[in-house]
Formats: sequence, C-alpha cells, structure tokens
Amino acid sequence: MPATKNVTSLTQQFLEQEELYGAHNYHPLPVVLSRGKGVFVWDVDDKRYYDFLSGYSAINQGHCHPRIIETFIEQAQRLTLTSRAFHNDVLGEYAEFITKFFGYDKVLPMNTGVEAVETGLKLARRWGYEVKGVPKNKAKIITCEQNFHGRTISVVSFSSDESSRKNFGPFTPGFELIPYNDIPALQAALQDSHVVGFLVEPIQGEAGVVVPDEGYLAKAAALCKEANVLFIADEIQTGLARTGKMLACDHEDVRPDILLLGKALSGGTMPVSAVLADDEIMLTIKPGDHGSTYGGNPIACKVAMTALQVLVDEKMAKNSQVLGEHFRKELIAINNEHIAIVRGKGLFNAIVIEHPDKDTAWDICMVMKQNGLLAKPTHGDRIRFAPPLLITKAQVDECIGIIKKSLDNF
Repeated sequence: MPATKNVTSLTQQFLEQEELYGAHNYHPLPVVLSRGKGVFVWDVDDKRYYDFLSGYSAINQGHCHPRIIETFIEQAQRLTLTSRAFHNDVLGEYAEFITKFFGYDKVLPMNTGVEAVETGLKLARRWGYEVKGVPKNKAKIITCEQNFHGRTISVVSFSSDESSRKNFGPFTPGFELIPYNDIPALQAALQDSHVVGFLVEPIQGEAGVVVPDEGYLAKAAALCKEANVLFIADEIQTGLARTGKMLACDHEDVRPDILLLGKALSGGTMPVSAVLADDEIMLTIKPGDHGSTYGGNPIACKVAMTALQVLVDEKMAKNSQVLGEHFRKELIAINNEHIAIVRGKGLFNAIVIEHPDKDTAWDICMVMKQNGLLAKPTHGDRIRFAPPLLITKAQVDECIGIIKKSLDNF
C-alpha cells in the first residue's frame, strides 16, 4: 500500500497491516480510531474528532454510553450465551419489554440488520402462503429502487446498485422493483394478487438521506392494507430516535405490519437486531423453521433494554428533532456554491455536492477530517451527517464552522 498523504507513520502502519491481511471490501477514510466517548472519537495519534457518521446510526446514544457499557459488563460476567436450545433468564424479560415498547404481540430476535431483513422477507412469504392463500412459490415482494437493505444474495437480488450485484448472480426471484416515493407505481404493483409484502425504508439512507414526500408512508401503508399486503418498514438506520421520533414511521402515524430494527438497538456495542409483528404473522413460523445461535443471547437482551431506555430517559428523539432543524438551517445559511441540496429529518441529514470533479465529496470529507470532523461520502456526490443524538447546540454550531471552513477550500 503506497504512503497516504497527511497521515503519521503510526497511522500508516495500521493502514498497511489492514491492507495486507484484510479483505478489500471497504474503502474507509485513512483514519485509525482507538477510543470514543459521547460525540467524539480519538485516533491512534490522540487527535480528537467529531463523529458525524455514528457507525451508520448504530451509535445514536453516543460512544461507550456509561449505562449501556455497565449493563454489558454486568451481564458478560454472568451469562453470555445459551443458544436457543435452552431458555435463559433474560430473553422473556426482553421480549416483554420490546414488544410493549413498540406495541406488537411478538419479537423475533436476530443479530445483524440484514438478518432482520431476511427474517422479515421469510415471514411475509410464510404469511402469504398460509394466511393470504397465495399459490405455492408464487409470492412476490415489492421493493424500491435505490434501496439499501444489506448485502446477502437475496437482498442484492433486489438492489439497483450495480456494484452490489456485479458477478454475484444468479439472483433470488420473487421481487419487483418500483421507484421510491411513487404512489401510482406502488398502486399498480399491488394489483398483482401474488404480492405479499412491500419492503421500504422510511428514508433512504445509503442513497443519500432521500426523504419522501409528506404523506407517502401513510398512503403506502393504506394501499397495502387495502390490497391485503404486509407493510414492512426497514427502520434499521432510520429508527430509534435518529429522525426526531422513535421511529421514522411515527412522523406519519404509520404502524408497520412488520418492523425491522437493528444498529442502535445495542448502542453500538454488538450486533443486535429485532423483528416485530403481531401473532397472525409471527406465529406462522414454528420451531425449526427459522433461528440463530446468537439471536436473543443474554447480553444482547440486557443491552437492548438499556439502549432503548437511554433514548427515552435522555430525550434523544426531541434533541434530534430540535437540533436537526437547526443544523439544516445553518447548513443552508453557509450558502456555498457546491452545496446543491440539503435534506434530512432530525439528525439524519445529507448534502449533495455539485462540482465537475466527481471525487470532490471525498476530498471534502478528507479536509473535514483534517479539521476534526469525520463524515463519509455515499454514491459519489453525497455526504451524510449523522452525529450521536446527545450532541449539544454548541457542538452543532462548532461543527457547522468546521463544515464551512472545509467547504471554503473548494
């Protein structure tokens, strides 16, 4: 690996080691982090940065939140894993807590976000055959263009991102792609009686924080109900206070038939995901039909309860709503010619960069890194801004100054 500009020899040593022994399936910024606290992270040279990615919104509660870490350590010293071959004394408590928290009959615990997505897809198909009465192997699930639901074979089967699909075929059948934020397209697709589910991100994160028109989610959910189709909300990145409500669907009072959660469900400590649904859907899966060795493990259950309670106790949804509005207003006020679009909801925001050089968004992120703020481009010309939700107004204003200073270089 060639020497990277503007990095120390210690950083270079870590970069070269990872390049040599690790798979090349990511292209990170050249910064090597060694610790984090709240809204800040420090690199191996002890330089401090504002974290404006938050682990793709897995760290909504802030790095190493003391209550979450305390819960993690306490349970880790008692019991870590039983598998689901046996019961443990935490799973029932967690199941009651999270189902009452979100208002569903049942939870199916998993680990990663994409496992939650796959579980939701399986549930929708099983419900379609056993409850709706769709003919065997005819079930169809509608998804949206520019979606991001993970990278398993089934999920990339309905991706419109060519880099996620190239040379990974053949793909899983049974999916139909329609444009996002397009009610007529959904209405037309729902005419097919074999459709069992509509999988949608309330805000498309990886696409660059694309916020649909107001009323889109409510109309989509109503159309699904009318067509006897399950509305499946992927709230893995948009959920858990990120957009100014506990769920992004809450902005339109939409209750998904299947709710998919992950990322911040553990406050950034470990992979924890959850699928929530009512009995008519969830009880179509019987013992042996689906599972996970680590799903519902005692540490995950304990940590998830604390992570959710922290969001409530520290009023992080409200902080996200108020400071998100302030952040977007100040971003617009920068009035930089290279900011074509500012968009977002709560503290889930992005800018679209307008510049003849396609690498400008990356270059801007590199300058912001030098100035003490970490963010990452997506799809070439978009930069996401998603700090931990405990950020203060003074810190937001300081970060606006860093962003402005960085943009002035271009």
